[in-house]
Amino acid sequence: MKKELFSLEITYYDSENELNPKDFQLLQQAHLASQKAYAPYSRFRVGAAVRLANGEIVQGNNQENAAYPSGLCAERVALFYAHATWPDVAVEAIAVTVRSERTIINEPLTPCGSCRQVMAEYEKKSNQKMRVIMQGETGPVMVAESMNVLLPFSFVDDYLLKYKPE
Repeated sequence: MKKELFSLEITYYDSENELNPKDFQLLQQAHLASQKAYAPYSRFRVGAAVRLANGEIVQGNNQENAAYPSGLCAERVALFYAHATWPDVAVEAIAVTVRSERTIINEPLTPCGSCRQVMAEYEKKSNQKMRVIMQGETGPVMVAESMNVLLPFSFVDDYLLKYKPE
C-alpha cells in the first residue's frame, strides 16, 4: 500500500479591500449580479462574475425553477455565456458571492461540485489557471489560484480520449 499527502493552498483576506484592484472590481460585479438572481424558492441569491483574458467581464446569477433540477447555478450561467460569446478566450478569474433574504452570510461561498467540474474543464481547455475569488455577502474573502485547489481530481477529457472506442 502507498499513501500520498496532497495539500491545498488558499489565501484568506479579512475584507475585499485587501484585494488587488482587478479582483476587487470583479467581486463587486459578482455582488451586483447576486442582486438580480431569480431565487423565489430558496431566497439564496448567488452572483458570479467572470473576467476573460480580453478584459471582458461577464455576470451570471442563479436561476431557480419549481422543478429544482431545471435551475442553474450562477457560475455556470456566467461561464456558459462567456464561452458561447468568446469561445477561444481564456477565463482569468471568477468571483462568486451570495446573499440571503433570511440572514446575512458573512463567510465565503464555494462552488458546488458541478460548477467546479465545469470550471476545471474551461481551465484545462485554455491551458491557463483560473483564479477563484469567493465571499459571502460580507466578511472575509477566500482566493484559490487554480481549480486544482478546489477540485484536485477532476474528470477531464483525457480519460474520454484515452479510452475512446476505435
